[in-house]
Amino acid sequence: MPLSEQEQRLLEEMERNLYRNDADFVHAVGGVRGRRPDYRSIVLGVLLAVAGVGALIAGVALQLLIVGIVGFALMFAGVLIAITPSKRGAVTAAPSEASPSRNRARSGGGFMDRLNDRWDRRQEGRD
Repeated sequence: MPLSEQEQRLLEEMERNLYRNDADFVHAVGGVRGRRPDYRSIVLGVLLAVAGVGALIAGVALQLLIVGIVGFALMFAGVLIAITPSKRGAVTAAPSEASPSRNRARSGGGFMDRLNDRWDRRQEGRD
């Protein structure tokens, strides 16, 4: 059962408001396609995390609190560096507020279009 015109307008208005008011959420959930991971930061983060684990173990073995704390801090910083996407060369995927339908058509169909198609196929199977 397709959406009525009023429901489609309401849905489009909700999408526009979401894009306008919570762009960070849209960016995080939508992801950025075509962007390769920054391997340099991943390698640096892993190396820092391994050094932090080594320092943490050394601090426990030598019973030196400061060495353990520094090791934990290195480990934490290394993990953050490895998992945080870099700002360098980032491609913004925020759709324009003027016409979200144009962006949907360019990406090969939006999430809601795919859900509507699935719903239609299910309804046709039950008749």
